[in-house]
Amino acid sequence: MIYLDYSATTPVDERVLDSYCKTTREFIGNANSIHTLGSKSKELLMQATNQIASILNCHPKELIFTSGASESNTTAIKGVAFKYSKFGKHIITSKLEHKSVLEVMGYLSNIGFEVDFVNILPNGQIDLKNLEELIRKDTILISICAVNSETGYKQPLKTIRQVINKKNPNVIFHSDLTQALGKTRFYLNDLDLASFSAHKIYAPKGIGILYKKRDLQIDTLIYGTTENCPFRGGTPPLPLVVAFAKAMRLISDKLETNIKKCEKLKAELLKGLSKYPIQINSNELCVPQIVNFSLLKIKSETFVHALEKYEVYVSTTTACSSLEESTVLKAISNGNKDVSTTSIRVSLSHLTTMSEIQDFLEIFDKVWNELLLK
Repeated sequence: MIYLDYSATTPVDERVLDSYCKTTREFIGNANSIHTLGSKSKELLMQATNQIASILNCHPKELIFTSGASESNTTAIKGVAFKYSKFGKHIITSKLEHKSVLEVMGYLSNIGFEVDFVNILPNGQIDLKNLEELIRKDTILISICAVNSETGYKQPLKTIRQVINKKNPNVIFHSDLTQALGKTRFYLNDLDLASFSAHKIYAPKGIGILYKKRDLQIDTLIYGTTENCPFRGGTPPLPLVVAFAKAMRLISDKLETNIKKCEKLKAELLKGLSKYPIQINSNELCVPQIVNFSLLKIKSETFVHALEKYEVYVSTTTACSSLEESTVLKAISNGNKDVSTTSIRVSLSHLTTMSEIQDFLEIFDKVWNELLLK
């Protein structure tokens, strides 16, 4: 098997799984309970939260644990929209966002909010001049992802913050950092809100984080809050939090090494693909872990299933939109369906080997010729 869909989800690291299992067995108390078992769980919860905060360089009370990045995105966007609607109902986002962002924007549009989409430049970055033009006195929120999940396009968060501060410093800036975590460096001091998901960094599915600056108030999405969960009701998922903390430590320790390895893998992949009449959509501004290309002559879904027969696993768009036309490439290519309906995403990891890339290229050639001859 050749797994090249790490941006969709990652296998759980054995060391992370061990932390999860140990916590499940040894810490059975609810961290909200006042008895000894509860206090023991609460202490571990605080330790894990402090570890994550240290890695992200933020305050522990700025972290809200959620079920995943989709909940974090929804909480951030709806939380700001409902809390600050009296100051304005104008929101800015982009076509580069994950479905969980785009759909909540659609919901808000239907109930009276005005959502503008900033233009995307041919290189995959947002048009900063257009962003400045879009910001108004009644703009309350801007949500731009740090790394696009389909193509790997990176956005200049610090520069975006500077544009915001220049035009309207009261605007709240949210970024979906799901694909940035473990792939590139970022700084939370450029942001007011940020979303993360554990299963993208070799931790179990079912937990995410919403970073929220301490002085920022947002509306609660899930009620039943407690001292340990002041902005999101529910019992703290202690084993998942501990596992998330462990995974963050592991990826943080090896970040630069893993990036360099993926750069070499990407170079080998692009070298092998260069002999085909395809369009490479990822560029030098992208993270090295994601390579997106359009086949132009073959539908992406057809190609993905053909590769699957050889036990090779890649994606088309994102996992949440895998049967849909790529809105990202549609925006970049000015609606060219040959580009947006034939795209393939190969996502790499430090677990990927050079021999896997070489085997993938051999199988790619077989499938390419098989499908073109049909």
